[in-house]
This record gives sequence, structure tokens and C-alpha cells, in this order.
Amino acid sequence: MADESNGSLASNLWIRRSEMRDASQLMELDALVWDSRTSPSPIAWTSREQYLQKCPPGSQLVAGIDDLICGYLGFSTPSAMASQRHVYELHVAIHPSYRRLGIGSKLMATMKELAAEEGIRKLCLRVLSTNPCAIAFYEHCGFITQGRLIAEYCIDGEYVDDILMWYPLIR
Repeated sequence: MADESNGSLASNLWIRRSEMRDASQLMELDALVWDSRTSPSPIAWTSREQYLQKCPPGSQLVAGIDDLICGYLGFSTPSAMASQRHVYELHVAIHPSYRRLGIGSKLMATMKELAAEEGIRKLCLRVLSTNPCAIAFYEHCGFITQGRLIAEYCIDGEYVDDILMWYPLIR
């Protein structure tokens, strides 16, 4: 699939906010990416309507090449409280065939710019301790650990920590 050189990929890559027409590809990407190593519970959308209710258009940055969505970065405030409106909680998914090509880094850089423009002061995310590649990626993007929920989940008989990471937008 991703047999292009990294330079060629970069020139063909586009990033934009999600749209209604993206739902099917994003649902397929979720089914491909989120498993017991990356999520406490597999994501299984029962319908397009359910997906769109949870992930409305505009709530994700999507990256693609031609008509194919290769990854996304979802963002939302962690709660409805006014006191938490300065925070975006993130989740990132990259198609396995397009990993390690810089797509996640480009999505994260775009997210940092967008969030700063919107007055967001803090980006945060959660990552399972069983996902060392994701942890390394987030650290590469400047995220730091702010906490660790020890043995928060029991996945496939193994106790797994939930690592909380953050990135300050205004220093």
C-alpha cells in the first residue's frame, strides 16, 4: 500500500477536519487499529449513526492520500464543565500500512496549531502501557507523563497501566 518514498508521500498528503462523507473509512480504520494492545475495549460501531453521534464531523483531523484516509487525530474537551474548556483530549489512529511515514507527526503538528488558535492551553491523552510504540511517538511529539493509573485494566488476563500524558500549549 504505502510503497511511495517518504518525500513523495509528504507532497501527496492532505490534512483537514473530518466530514460526514468520511464516516465509513473512519469506522473501518477504528476496527483495524483499536485492539487489546491499544485500547481497554475494542471499538465496535454498530451503525454509521452511532459513529457520527460519538464522532461528529469536525471533531477529528483526518490525513489522507488521494481518496484514502490514512489516519486521524480526534479531539474533544474531556467534560462539559466550563472549567475544563481549555483542554483537548486526543486520540490518534494511523492505518498500519502507513505508520512510520510521518503522518502522525504531521497530524500532531496541525493539531497543536489548531488548538493554539482556538485558545486551548493543554493537550492530553491516555495510552496503555502495552503500547510502547505509541508512548515513544507521544514523547517524540513533546508529551510528558503526568500520571499513571497502575493496573487500571485487566486485558486478556494481564493487568495494564493507563498512562496519562500532556503537552502544554502555552508555556
